[in-house]
Amino acid sequence: MHRSFFVLSALGLGLTFSACREDSAKAVPAAQAIPAAAVAADLPAPRWLTDLDEGIKVATAEKKAILVDFTGSDWCGWCIRLKKEVFDQKEFAAVSRDFVLVELDFPQKRKLAPEQEAKNKAAAEKFAIEGFPTILLLSSEGEPFAQTGYEEGGPVKYLAHLAELLKSNTAEGRKAFAQSRKEAALVAGYEEEIEKLLLPHLEKKDSAAAEAALAKFIKDKDLKGAVRLDLVVNARVAIVQECKPGDAAALLKVLDEVIAETPAGLEELAELKEFRAQVASEQGKK
Repeated sequence: MHRSFFVLSALGLGLTFSACREDSAKAVPAAQAIPAAAVAADLPAPRWLTDLDEGIKVATAEKKAILVDFTGSDWCGWCIRLKKEVFDQKEFAAVSRDFVLVELDFPQKRKLAPEQEAKNKAAAEKFAIEGFPTILLLSSEGEPFAQTGYEEGGPVKYLAHLAELLKSNTAEGRKAFAQSRKEAALVAGYEEEIEKLLLPHLEKKDSAAAEAALAKFIKDKDLKGAVRLDLVVNARVAIVQECKPGDAAALLKVLDEVIAETPAGLEELAELKEFRAQVASEQGKK
């Protein structure tokens, strides 16, 4: 899942930008990581556990990673699609070679046993799960190293996606993931402050005052790197949306200004440029 404050819905784009990622999700060619023979193998249907503690014990014994599916099985549309399109398909059985599977359900139409409900809730709180479906990948010791969710394309493509994420199951990868989670939490806190700060100016359609307030906030907090980039991009986009709705030129101008002031060595700059290209492309279709 990407953390992003504002969606470009006012311009009808349906795009988001986030420099502070909570996952490592990237498109992976279906044939890149899983050999066709492995996918087509006649393997038994994978076993889904419903207790994370048990999953960690099994993963430790089998020296495998853990895939935890935080789901709302009887109400969450994307959860239902992920299960139907990926998890229930016979090709997905190959996942058991690398992962122990754990389903932590949060149903609305049926009741779980009180103990199981409490354990599922505790796990969701421990890992700061914010939405469904969330697919959290853990080491055999229960330490997270990647997070993803619904991906279209079926089981073979999803297996390739998981294989790519599995590369992050290293000491460095787990450390990087933990850092990204800390940054995302930090950004979330700043998000609330910025929204309260900008709201009076946005209500008056005073973009200059909103920009000045944002600049002062960023300076006072001495924000840098990906955290700063995430906040600045999304806040400035929101200002354009509210004060100049439908003005694509103003939006692209803001993105160009942020790109120009972002240090060239910042890894997320490439993502911002890609985001800018998406915005321009979507506008070109209108």
